[in-house]
Amino acid sequence: MPSWAEFAAAEPELAAKVRERFGIRKHKTMASLRKDGSPRISGIETEFADGELYLGMMPDSRKLHDLQRDPRVALHSPTDDPPMDQPAAWLGEAKVSGIAHEVAEPPSPVPGAARMRIEIREVAFTHLNAAGDRLVVDWWRAGGNRQRTERT
Repeated sequence: MPSWAEFAAAEPELAAKVRERFGIRKHKTMASLRKDGSPRISGIETEFADGELYLGMMPDSRKLHDLQRDPRVALHSPTDDPPMDQPAAWLGEAKVSGIAHEVAEPPSPVPGAARMRIEIREVAFTHLNAAGDRLVVDWWRAGGNRQRTERT
């Protein structure tokens, strides 16, 4: 599965939009799977560095244990509300899903903490069309092509 750099080389426009949405705030949302298979939603910080997408996790955190047991992960960007009088001005939201791999480099600044590199499986950017009357989802899956869906 591709690194962030490989995805960005294949889909530079989509990668730029997704990265911009992830960059609007420090805190994002992460979904992992608990031991019993039920979903867990956690706050998370992400970092784009050296062509990779990284997550940092505190020692003994539940989300760290989740990913060590089952590395499937989904990330959701922060979101902004559109101006009340201009719903078409909504800038959208982004999602990334993939497989988390614990890495030693670059090292975490917190002793005992972990860094995870994400292998990209799927990326989506959701926004409104220019008229503001249709929801547009641009998405890409590893091994596939970019697709677009529009909904009313």
